[in-house]
Parts: sequence; C-alpha cells; structure tokens
Amino acid sequence: MSIKVSNLTHIYMPKSPFEKIALNNVSLEINQGEFVALIGHTGSGKSTLIQHLNGLLQATSGEIFIDDKNITEKGAKLTDIRKKVGLVFQYPEYQLFEETIAKDIAFGPSNLGLNQEEISQRVRRAMEMVGLDYDKYKEKSPFELSGGQKRRVAIAGVVAMEPKVLILDEPTAGLDPKGRDEILEQIVKLHDEYGMTIILVSHSMEDVAKVAERVIVMNGGEIILDESPKNVFKEIGTLENVGLAVPQVTYLVKELKSKGFELGDDIFTISQAKEALLKILKRD
Repeated sequence: MSIKVSNLTHIYMPKSPFEKIALNNVSLEINQGEFVALIGHTGSGKSTLIQHLNGLLQATSGEIFIDDKNITEKGAKLTDIRKKVGLVFQYPEYQLFEETIAKDIAFGPSNLGLNQEEISQRVRRAMEMVGLDYDKYKEKSPFELSGGQKRRVAIAGVVAMEPKVLILDEPTAGLDPKGRDEILEQIVKLHDEYGMTIILVSHSMEDVAKVAERVIVMNGGEIILDESPKNVFKEIGTLENVGLAVPQVTYLVKELKSKGFELGDDIFTISQAKEALLKILKRD
C-alpha cells in the first residue's frame, strides 16, 4: 500500500486574477507502514497536498499512484481509494452528529453496503483501536465527552472504514496537554499495533519530534526537506527562514551547549534532554 506522487501541480482559480499555485511540481513516495509528518507554514501547500491523496482535489497536472493505481487518470474509482486512504480534518469533532457514539462511528461503514453484524464489529474494533471501551461508551452521546474523547470518536469514525493509510490534519489542535498526549498515544498505537501508514500534518514541532519517523517540510508549494526528524531539526536556519522552528527543548539544549554543557546535536524531546542531562550529572 504505497503512495507515489509524481510532478504534482495544483493551481487554484487558474486564468483568473486570483490564480494561485498551491503545489508546484511535487514528487514524493510514502511506503507502507511509514509514520510521516508533514510540516510547513500556513499556505505552504500541506492541506492541498493531502486532499489529493484520496481524490478530494483534482490535480492540475501530474500523477498520483495509490497501491500502483493511478487515481488521477480519467475514470479512476475514487470511492475505492477513499476506502484505503482515510482523511481526518482539523477539529473533526465538529462533524459528530448522531445521538450515540456507536451510531456516529457506524455512519461510514453503513454506507459501504455491509451487513449489520459486520458494521457492529467494525464499530467495536474502531473504538478499541482509539482507546474507547465499547461497552462503556457505545450508548453515550458524543456530546457528553471531553474534547480529547470527542476527537477520538471522530477518528474512530474514519478508522471504522478500515483504511490502510490514515491522514490526520492537526489532530491535536485546540486540545489541552492531557488531551493532546492521549491523541498522540492513540495515533502511535494505530501505527505500531495495527500497521497503519500515518501521515501527520502538524504545526507542533514537539509532537512531530515525539512520534514521526520521517519529516517532509513544505514551503511555497514545494518540498524543501525530506529527512529523518534528527536531520530536519538540525536545519534550524532553513526552518526559521520559512516561518517554522525546532522543538523548544532544542533551543534550550543549544543555549546549554553555549554555556559549556556537553550535549549532543540530536536532542529534540524533553525525555531525550532529561536523559542527556542525567548522564552529565552522574558523570560529574
């Protein structure tokens, strides 16, 4: 279940005074089972790119292959693609509408022509996958839940479609620290335990540093970096030039190094910084 994007260009409102090139000749490959973070300043092309990956937007030019099938060619069955590539938009809890959690999660599978037994099984599996106890929560109203729990219900509604690829656009936006940690934990679980390919769009460098295996940086509709988090976050000047930053703890480590502390160049999370500082204290 690979994704291959070749020379993808998207122009909004072409041949008008408001013409805007949102994607400019973008090429990339994402393999089955990868955990990829997609970062960039507002207007960099992130959201436009992910909406092409399940056919919500039509390319101006270029090709996209999902599992070796060209979804940009005329006559491509996009409904089949959307079963394989699930997309969770920002603030997905605003799309909750059913009277119970189980019914809300069942909405997508119910439109696949499945029998009731299979739908119920999918709802149960999806709730378990996002850390919601089926028996405890199935009859509750989604509107009785906390912000983090609502977000998990919304994600479960996409997971119940059993996609191979899950794309999440700012999944922790607007949540308190506890809710943010819970959502990240469940996303990591979907990747590690269920083998989903994850594409995480985020403005939080701390979140990216914690969970991603690969980071793609976009600016002006183009990919400017595509490396491991370690290599991307070493490019402080490049990131700052395009309106981004590195995790806050990295700036702290940089300052400590200037004061004589012997710390490595690959510290991007609080846990890494804690471990490195404890080693120094033990040595001294």
